[in-house]
Amino acid sequence: MFGLVDGNNFYVSCERVFQPRLEGRPVVVLSNNDGNVVSRSAEAKQLGIAMGAPYFEVRALLQRHQGQALSSNYALYGDMSRRVMARLMEHVPAVEIYSIDEAFLDLQGLTAFGGPLEARARTLRADVLRCTGIPTCVGMAPTKTLAKAANRLAKQYPELQGILRLDTQSRRERALRALPAADVWGVGRQYALVLAQHGLHTAWQLSQVGEGWARKHLGGVVGWRLVQELRGQPCQGLLPSEDSPLARQSLRCSRSFGQRLTAFEDVWGALTTYLSRAAEKLRAQSEQAHMLTVFVSQDRYDSRLPPPFTRSATLTLPSGPTSDTLQLLGYARRLLERLYEPGCQYVKAGVVLDGLEPPGRGQQLSLFAPTSREALVAAPDPGRAQQLMSALDGLNHRFGRGTVRPAASIPAAGQPAPWLGKAQHRSPAYTTCLSDLLVVR
Repeated sequence: MFGLVDGNNFYVSCERVFQPRLEGRPVVVLSNNDGNVVSRSAEAKQLGIAMGAPYFEVRALLQRHQGQALSSNYALYGDMSRRVMARLMEHVPAVEIYSIDEAFLDLQGLTAFGGPLEARARTLRADVLRCTGIPTCVGMAPTKTLAKAANRLAKQYPELQGILRLDTQSRRERALRALPAADVWGVGRQYALVLAQHGLHTAWQLSQVGEGWARKHLGGVVGWRLVQELRGQPCQGLLPSEDSPLARQSLRCSRSFGQRLTAFEDVWGALTTYLSRAAEKLRAQSEQAHMLTVFVSQDRYDSRLPPPFTRSATLTLPSGPTSDTLQLLGYARRLLERLYEPGCQYVKAGVVLDGLEPPGRGQQLSLFAPTSREALVAAPDPGRAQQLMSALDGLNHRFGRGTVRPAASIPAAGQPAPWLGKAQHRSPAYTTCLSDLLVVR
């Protein structure tokens, strides 16, 4: 048996933990630059505010109903997520952290030790709520796909009190008949259109298709496995969590700018900031990258601009895999010089690190690397570079992120970085910054 625990309206719930005045009011959390809605309270959903709606379109509606819009506070959400996951790990033998607000649980054999699964799920929900303030729902089923379906239905029907178990044929059929096929985990927008064209509107109808049809119309063996999972036949177990070294195949860091940037050094400053953060994450999970991609974007909604709006360049690192920020920055600058066009107005940039692997598997040597003794002596010492990065990470961990950073990411004295996004409604970092701790009077 698998369980799927999901934080209800997670970003909004994190804000409400420290701002009880928001309870019962329509609340939305906005994306970077306060652009679009990325999380909604139940009250906001009742007003008809759609996920992804531009903020300027819903601002007046929120004001009429005494609602509140908040800027994204990812430092707070990430820390609250870690607290929730820590509580889950106290209740079950294994956890797969699927996203910032979702986790799969291994429930196999727990009934022999802890009684009925519903009782254990109620205890788990109560413990997470008591220790973190985050409300959750729990779906339980013999497959991960069915557990996701159970969780979704547990949210939609208040009479279920946040818990649904699909462990019998009758329960499974009833649940799948109530679930639209487009809402099944693994059915994206394109496959949803295919299903609708063939008259498959519910998850139950999807579970009844044959192997040949699933392989032909749903992506081969992946589609057939999805159908089997809907039938209660597990085709996948728990996987290493997404923050585990074994799970990630790539690492990305990108942001939209708070204003349009035209100067090369401004775009380079933004890119330096993002790559430094990505390299820091890479070292934190003890990995190195083989490939580096840099991209810059113009405004796709500007009718005066011809496509493509995003240009990118990728490099397989000639000196082999690395997590050295300075080495990666050297390659990234060359890529940006190829992409940058004077006079263009850029609204976003980012980096992607691919081909991640733990160090020590053997370094790929360059066919054209110098082999003379003098060249080898002058070459960078990997050991010293590793020590430098360890010292950098140690200082930033002790004194705060960004205490030590590349000079290119430091704006002019007395001025904010021109690439910083808008966050006019951001709440304090209640749990990760001493100056933002709540004060009780």
